[in-house]
This record gives sequence, C-alpha cells and structure tokens, in this order.
Amino acid sequence: MIADYVVVGAGSAGCAIAYRLAEAGKSVLVVEYGGTDAGPLIQMPGALSFPMNMPRYDWGYRTEPEPHLGGRVLATPRGKVLGGSSSINGMVYVRGHARDYDHWAEAGADGWAFADVLPYFKRMETWHDGGHGGDPVWRGSDGPLHVSRGMRANPLYDAFVQAGRQAGYAVTDDYNGAQQEGFGPMEQTVWKGRRWSAANAYLRPARATGRCHIAKGLAARIAFADGRATGIQLADGRLVAARAEVVVAASSINSPKLLMLSGIGPGAHLREHGIEVRADRPGVGANLQDHLEMYVQMAASQPVTLFRYWNLPGKAWVGARWLFTRTGPGASNNFESAAFVRSAAGVEYPDIQYHFLPLAVRYDGQVAAEGHGFQAHVGPMRSKSRGDVTLRSADPSEAPRIRFNYMSHPDDWTEFRTCIRLTREIFAQEAFAPFRRHEIQPGEHLQTDADLDEAIRQHAESAYHPCGTCRMGAVDDPGAVVDPEGRVIGVRGLRVADSSIFPRITNGNLNGPSIMVGEKMSDHILNRSLPREEADPWIHPAWATTQR
Repeated sequence: MIADYVVVGAGSAGCAIAYRLAEAGKSVLVVEYGGTDAGPLIQMPGALSFPMNMPRYDWGYRTEPEPHLGGRVLATPRGKVLGGSSSINGMVYVRGHARDYDHWAEAGADGWAFADVLPYFKRMETWHDGGHGGDPVWRGSDGPLHVSRGMRANPLYDAFVQAGRQAGYAVTDDYNGAQQEGFGPMEQTVWKGRRWSAANAYLRPARATGRCHIAKGLAARIAFADGRATGIQLADGRLVAARAEVVVAASSINSPKLLMLSGIGPGAHLREHGIEVRADRPGVGANLQDHLEMYVQMAASQPVTLFRYWNLPGKAWVGARWLFTRTGPGASNNFESAAFVRSAAGVEYPDIQYHFLPLAVRYDGQVAAEGHGFQAHVGPMRSKSRGDVTLRSADPSEAPRIRFNYMSHPDDWTEFRTCIRLTREIFAQEAFAPFRRHEIQPGEHLQTDADLDEAIRQHAESAYHPCGTCRMGAVDDPGAVVDPEGRVIGVRGLRVADSSIFPRITNGNLNGPSIMVGEKMSDHILNRSLPREEADPWIHPAWATTQR
C-alpha cells in the first residue's frame, strides 16, 4: 500500500486533511483502526450517550486515579470509528474565542492568531442560522461542515436565556460570531436531523474522488529511512508507505503514544521501555489539558422536560419518528441554549461555559432519580492544571497512562466554586420560577467552600476535551513538539495535526477547532494559505471593573 500521503486517524482533523489533499489531486491512505459509522446509534443525534459508551466505537480509555478528585478514575472516550470522536461526541459546535488563538500566536505558534484561523473556520462551514439572527460576516456559507441550531421548542431553553438576562448578563445571538460573551442559542454539527460528523462532511466526499482510501489496522509505529518518515508500520506487519509525508492525526491521546512508540519523545522515558530514541522531545505527551465540569441539576415542577420520553414507549416513539422523518427529539443533541460568561472583574473574555439541557441526566445515560428535571453543565475554560500521557509499555496494543492531574492548581478550586454559585444565581431568577422545584445536585444544603470542594471532588466530570500533548511552538522552544506548520521538530517528512498541537485549550468544545486545524494544516502541506482576515471580537467595555 502506497500513496502520496499517509494520514493516521480518520477523526475530526484527519478527515479534513484527507479531503483537502484528495481535492488537490493527491493520493491519500487513511490509517484507521475503527470500523464503520453506519447505523442509527451514531447517526441519530439524540442517541449521543450510546456510542461514547460502546467498546465498538470508543477506545475505552480511563485515567489513572486522579489524586485531587479523591482517587477517582474517569472515563476518557476517544472515537474508534470512521469520523473519530466527531462520530461519538455531543455534536456541540464552538469555534473558541478570538483571544484563544491570539494567545497561541503569542506562545510561539506564529501564523495561528485569530486573523489567520478565521478564514479557515469560514471555509469549513455551511452555517444555518435557523432564523435566529446571527453574525453572517463572520460565518461560512459553502463549506463541507453543516452547522445548525435546534428548534428550541422546549420553554426551558428560553427560560435559561431570559434568566441570564435577568441576572444582568449580555445576550448574544451568535457566540461563534463577534460576540461570544452572553446567553443565547447553542450550535450543533447536525444537518437534516443527522449527525454531521467529519466522516459525513469530509471523508465520504474524499473517498468519492477515488484518490482517498482507508487502510484498516492498528498503527504500531512510524517507519523511517535516513531520518525521514516513510510510512506507518501496522501491528499486523503491513507497511502503509508515503511518497511525500506522514501526517499523524490520531487524537491528543494516541498521537503522542504513536510518536513515543516511534522513538520521538522524552528520552529517558523511551529508554525505560527499550525504545531507541530518534528525537528527544520532552514535550511529547506533556501539557495535557481538558475541561472539567459539574452538572448543576434542578428538579422540575412541571412535566415539560425530556424525561417524558425516558421510558420504553417514549424511546420507541422518538426512535421511530427520527427513523421515518428525521425530526423530533432524536434529531437534535438537545443542547440548544448556551452561555459564555466571565468569572470576575478583570477577566478580559469568558472563562466559564454553560451547556443547558432540559433533562437531569449524566453522559452515561443515567437519569436523576427524581424524574423531571433540567441541568446546566458548567466549568472553567482555562484551568492551570496540566497532566501527561505516557507509555505503559512498548506494546502498541496497550493503552497509555493518562494523568490529567485535574484540580492540581489552587486557582481551579476558586474558579469552580464560582461556577456553582453563579449557576445557582441563574436558576434562582424569575424566568425559572414556573419550572424549578429544588436543587438535586450538588444540593442546596451544600453552601460553604468546604462543602462545594467536596462536591467537586465527588461529582466533577470531564467534558471530554483533551488536548495539548504535542504542543505547537517555535523550533527553538524545547517544550514544543511541532513547528507552526505541524512539522515534528527533529525529524523530516512527519507532521502532527489534531487537538494535541493546541498550545492552550480553547473556549468551549474542541471538535470545531480540531477540524480547523485539519483545514489549515492541509494548506501548509500543500504550500498555500488563505489571506488573513482582521476581525475585532466584542469585548465587554467594562471588563476590567465588572463581572457582567
């Protein structure tokens, strides 16, 4: 098997790269261990809790015991299927804040400021505003990725936005436009009632060109000749060869793992596992970041929540309606209202995110025992905690060690307590008066800092946004793994292009930024670029002196 380019991983970034390279006339082989994404459990948006909990579609990774969360072991789902994590995620679409990317450029990722990446966000999307207004100047109209909004028919969606307004926050009709800060509609990668994954948006059109093919197998290591990457050695002994370059887009967990198995990483750690050191890069596997969140859950006083479908006849009706008409609750991820706010005066741009859901339920599909309820997922956006991904052994089939080191920085505790208290204030507004009964989680009796800290230790969950483990930076930065064109420092013919290259985590969900990385890296590979597009984001005029 040989092609111009070998891309490891048919996930969010890998699919975008495969499409753009094939579109440009190049031949591409995409190495993917997972299988097909066909079937209603993936394609039906309302069924999102199923694929991320199924070994058929998920790598099933778990963290090491987290010392600051009482030794809990947390799930770390990663997609093992065509489309990667975009086929098992919650389908929430967030670009991130403009300042996130300006920070990337300041941290050494030259050419990745917001003015550099905005053209790629616009190129990749076809935006459907759903009649809610929005910011068309900032949005794309003819890209492969359909971005839509839910119907927001449930009265609780509007109650959440109105409660934010009543609490004194801004309202925004497009958090992916000029103004992220505020309360408003949430966007999703759903089109005509179907999950619009990277596989649907990019991989299928790429394969339709006849120039992109799938090489099914487990990537064991990168093959080299004279210091240049020449292909991928699969676990079954086959070689997938590249005439031009190898691009690793295997996720922030599997990309550093593959680099380390191939001799690129912290030298001492590699030698511990008997791996010959090809490039001593201490940043490989380091800088691991994530968003941690709490589900603040309220019992509902009216039967208006999605709990009405949480029984066999209800689920059958939702499934049948979706199957035959692509409408109803099954046609949405049901995250249809959102907010981004600042935690304190002096914070320039939002550092707290809200997903609102008209159901009290966990990501594993377990509903609250109280029946009808609603919840806000809330958490800090820019935790100072850092973890790492390291090898358990030199066996490619063995899962790596994942240590997020959640809540290891004292500021995280202050920010998280603020998140909970601000959420309680929002739920106490008049807009929720017709719907709220009492707080289920963490529970109204928990009020002191110590009470809330214990609730966080017991109940905080990953938002499943790992990133940062092959950090992008300047060539002379000893902690950087790739340069600003994605080239792995210390070898030739090898790039990394996925969420692992993020210098710092962006605001919100990471699928959109990961696809953008694939789009932009494909242009670096093809030695071309879109012109910069200067655009000024809305920043609260009194951010230095007021929290809202």
